Amino acid sequence: MSELIPRRVLFGNARYLSPLVSPDGCLLAYVAPHEGVLNVWVRTIGQTDDRVVTADQSRGISQYCWAQNGEQILFLQDEGGDENYHLFAISLAPGATAVDLTPIEGVAVSPERTSRRYPDEIAVCMNDRDSQLFDIVRVNTRTGERSRVAENPGAAGWVVDDALEARCVLAVTPADGRTLLYRDGPGVEWRKVAEWGADDALTSTPLAIAPDGRSIYMISSVGTNTSELRILDPDSGEEEVLVSDPVASVAGLDIDPNRHHVRAAALLSARTKWSVLDPGIEADYQALASLQEGDFEVLGTDDADQIWLVAYTRDRGGIAYYCYDRRQGRGEFLFSARPDLEGLPLAGMAPVHYEASDGLRIHGYLSLPDEENARNLPTVLLVHGGPWWRDQWGYNPEAQWLTNRGYACLQVNFRGSTGYGKDFLNAGDREWGGAMQQDLTDAVGWLVSEGIADPERVGIYGGSYGGYAALVGMTMTPDLYACGVAMVGPSNLITFIESIPPYWEVFRGQLHRRVGNPETDREFLESRSPLFHVDQIRRPLMIAQGANDPRVKRAESIQIRDALIESGRDVNYMEFADEGHGFQRPENRLKFYGEAERFLAEHLGGRCEED
Repeated sequence: MSELIPRRVLFGNARYLSPLVSPDGCLLAYVAPHEGVLNVWVRTIGQTDDRVVTADQSRGISQYCWAQNGEQILFLQDEGGDENYHLFAISLAPGATAVDLTPIEGVAVSPERTSRRYPDEIAVCMNDRDSQLFDIVRVNTRTGERSRVAENPGAAGWVVDDALEARCVLAVTPADGRTLLYRDGPGVEWRKVAEWGADDALTSTPLAIAPDGRSIYMISSVGTNTSELRILDPDSGEEEVLVSDPVASVAGLDIDPNRHHVRAAALLSARTKWSVLDPGIEADYQALASLQEGDFEVLGTDDADQIWLVAYTRDRGGIAYYCYDRRQGRGEFLFSARPDLEGLPLAGMAPVHYEASDGLRIHGYLSLPDEENARNLPTVLLVHGGPWWRDQWGYNPEAQWLTNRGYACLQVNFRGSTGYGKDFLNAGDREWGGAMQQDLTDAVGWLVSEGIADPERVGIYGGSYGGYAALVGMTMTPDLYACGVAMVGPSNLITFIESIPPYWEVFRGQLHRRVGNPETDREFLESRSPLFHVDQIRRPLMIAQGANDPRVKRAESIQIRDALIESGRDVNYMEFADEGHGFQRPENRLKFYGEAERFLAEHLGGRCEED
């Protein structure tokens, strides 16, 4: 029996996160705890003069970047999980205090792009003009002065060029398709250069302006199943395919910071592989592939493109970060995100697949407490959120927690998940609680048929859409699961869709098409909503909610909790007053996982850490 890994090691704050090199290549910034809260630190590269820059004492900082002037750190922060992120700037000077650059109540900001041509500015998306729409706004990081670059015409996304000008906008059509609008420069009329129907809407998008200042890098699934990297001529409409794979979709780019061309593209299937387009970096990528085990990604470079920060994803340990010097062709280990994991009995994550009941091939990842004796185990189905998302290979703290406690853990990329082509994604349309859920039911059947799972000791666990799936599993297949854990999961699809945050309004058509329309599909949505099937719940259920969640409102958990109580059923309910869509504060995470661990141990028989 392997040693019990403390929950604080698995779910406490990481020791190091998100290193970024300064524009001049002299400084390294990273996120690490300061007095128990995640803050931004800096050090001189090659030295140990680490010092904390920010002074957050609440939720911690997870999203930041360098200002191109190299003298400021820019970061995002919200209030209690409400996701109305403000943009802050802080100087590296000792004793400096952070300044809110977007001090408008109820407004959300997300960084779009910085440019070395404008070292004291950043382009952001901001919904200060209309709560439903994000415009492109340039913000001076030293003075806070703001200027609107482009107003949103009903768009789902932007492309901003190196001059911090909006060049492409991805508008949503009434039928849930997408129209790609383009302009040659500021003040020029937008014109349509491409259009994608609903079947290609979630698998096609513009990415960047090419080095010629006019062509558009994009991924597209038009005429194919997987998403390809293409370059579009906005005048002729001609498209050239740069990267294509019959199985894997393009999932990321490495863009040259100086010449702005795509030099490599990530292809994601069971693992991530890179297709190198620029011969000038081929030797570098070969060196990186042999530097450390795992799937790597270049996080960022200095302005000279000689110092690269590289992250290696591993399944049996936290992300390993390296500083790679191109001039020497040599990489130096910086740190591991979670050094406390080193030497601990961590489980591997194996890609698996099985056939759904209708013959569709379903992929996922299986983690086992003991690969040599994986028979008749208590099992937890770990369901991802989104649902237009996917699980990927690599270290997953929940999977490690479950396997360490003695459970087999299966992560399922059910139909509707991304990364397996548009046909697989679109197979999930109007299948919330239907075929998408059947894929999970079939996963249990596969685990049992393989002799891995004890059919009397299978639990379902997930957050967001995964929380909804857990609620569906407990109501609509009440004898399949011995227990369920649902975090921030919708219980009533009607109220969920009707209460989306204002800035999701452009995606309402997507929800209507892919989930259902409360005005025309009310009976259908009720049939797929766990709230209306509470009387079928026979097994123990745990529900957890953030009070400030803007996506899945508190009412979604409250109404099913109250319905259970009114029907005389027990429910284990947890709520955090200072959280939103997920639990960011480590003390809240540890409290939740402690209770979930006791709940699973009681009903599935796994191990439990003593408090």
